[in-house]
Amino acid sequence: MRKFTFIFLTAMVCLGLQEAFAFQGKDAELNNWLDEQYEEQLMMSPLQLTAQGRKERYDEIDDLSEEAEEKELKWMENSVREMESKFNKDELSPEAQVSYELWKYQYEMAKENAEFRRHPYVFEQMRGSHTFLPNILINYHKVESLSDMEALISRIRESGRALSQLLERAIMQADMGIRPPKFAYETVIKEAKGLISGQPFEENGEDSPLYKDALGKIEALEEKGKIDSDKAEELREQTAAALKEDFKPVYEEVIAWLETELPNLEEKPTGVSRHPNGEAFYQNRLRAATTTDLTADEIHQIGLDEVARIKEEMKQIMEDVEFDGDLQEFFEFINTDEQFFFPNTDEGRQGYIDESKAYLDELTKKLPDYFGILPKAELEVKRVEPFREQDGAPQHYSKGTPDGKRPGTYYAHLSDMSAMPKSTMEGVAYHEGNPGHHMQISIAQELEDIPKFRTQMGFNAYVEGWALYSEILAKEMGGYENPYYDFGRLVNEIWRAIRLVVDTGLHSKGWTEEQAIEYFKENSSISDGAIKAEVRRYMVIPGQATGYKIGMLKIQELRSMAEEELGDDFDIKGFHDTVLGGGAMPLDMLEREVKRWVEEKKSALHE
Repeated sequence: MRKFTFIFLTAMVCLGLQEAFAFQGKDAELNNWLDEQYEEQLMMSPLQLTAQGRKERYDEIDDLSEEAEEKELKWMENSVREMESKFNKDELSPEAQVSYELWKYQYEMAKENAEFRRHPYVFEQMRGSHTFLPNILINYHKVESLSDMEALISRIRESGRALSQLLERAIMQADMGIRPPKFAYETVIKEAKGLISGQPFEENGEDSPLYKDALGKIEALEEKGKIDSDKAEELREQTAAALKEDFKPVYEEVIAWLETELPNLEEKPTGVSRHPNGEAFYQNRLRAATTTDLTADEIHQIGLDEVARIKEEMKQIMEDVEFDGDLQEFFEFINTDEQFFFPNTDEGRQGYIDESKAYLDELTKKLPDYFGILPKAELEVKRVEPFREQDGAPQHYSKGTPDGKRPGTYYAHLSDMSAMPKSTMEGVAYHEGNPGHHMQISIAQELEDIPKFRTQMGFNAYVEGWALYSEILAKEMGGYENPYYDFGRLVNEIWRAIRLVVDTGLHSKGWTEEQAIEYFKENSSISDGAIKAEVRRYMVIPGQATGYKIGMLKIQELRSMAEEELGDDFDIKGFHDTVLGGGAMPLDMLEREVKRWVEEKKSALHE
């Protein structure tokens, strides 16, 4: 009997090895195919190549027309069909099945988004291409040789063509009756004028942002001996000509059209549901942002529940610091007492940068206690460039390159220090830096055992959910020693809960900007300037703000499930590595991966 059992078990082990080897072969074949497909897709976008630190098509800017979008969508459809014909998903390992499903998922979302191609606002104050293109040329287009500089000049000329395509799309959008609120175009006009003011457009004044950047890059080449003085002068003249002949005319055209549109825009609009097919578009945006099928009503209620819960935690801290007054009075105290603000000076702005760095440096030392996988990329903390800086606008993260040559950057808007309280500074630093965006995105880009396309995916609920989860994880790691800064953490969290209420209120329930601002004020200590900027952000980017809290709640739910299932055998490093070790993915896929990890841990414990 023992001999039979031994033979049977040996046979089962052999079958398991055979299955593993079969998986391995099929997995490798799929991964190689996906890498080839992704490379083909990547070559369609010069700007995406540049974002990843590559220099192919370095003198070009993407075709931003609807026709180009449709062409790429058709390519994606053909690619998915080819994958389905070449590979049987059931013959792949669980990890490879995730890759298979993600490649198909991104096509299906792109196909759905194409139905609403003319609904997202082309020009708005948050991420309009009028500043996006210059930002790419200044911060992403690195100049290390003469050919790099010549490519930059070519791109300055190309940006005129690209912006013309966007203007054409904005005109088609307006013809459909889809227009942003008036404040959006007012901001765009102001920023666009700033980009074509100064030299070389005018004889006097400071250098314009693009010209100043180009001159600095030319000077650096000359200092390094890459070019002589004659070549440097020639490049300066070529840059000036490109700016005046190709860049400026299109910006003037955009400004002129936007100004003619101002009378057609609403001073006090509601959300996108007022547009043709607006309700369906908003549900599409919620699906894209949360990677769930939650309705606007469901998300609204989740927000209301979370606001109520977090306010109770706020009241506890208020009691701990022995504040005499109610929560609204505590909000007023946090908002106005000078101890919570840096001076509105260059020294104050540098103080904000320096203290943020100090918090990040201290927490980064503790990462190995909570993570097995650690990022290799460096992190910088910077002030937003003047040409795109806005009072009270939210801080943000800009990812580095996969090879680490360009570090990740945490950017802060510091033009109005009264909108940048010290109390929330620590939590925001963790959100944007470590263990938040910088850590998650850097780890994803550095992963080697998955197809490359997965290292560059950025599902909003996953990415922002992780960053918000990181804010409270930082407390577990020893952050927020100052109780007022821990209150600031809750201010940040209730901010994200309020987003669920306000975003759905604006775009699904007919709320006005004033109603949204009033709800914000009633439930948060965020400054008036920051609140106004936030509400206006939601109005022009519907749904995006809902991903944060929905994603965070799912990650917390999965951790609680894993802790309950594994008990004393729960491993925080293993959990975090499971969440981060496969790159960004929709929340249902993440749940499946965490449950798979839990079952594998259970099986290992019982062997």
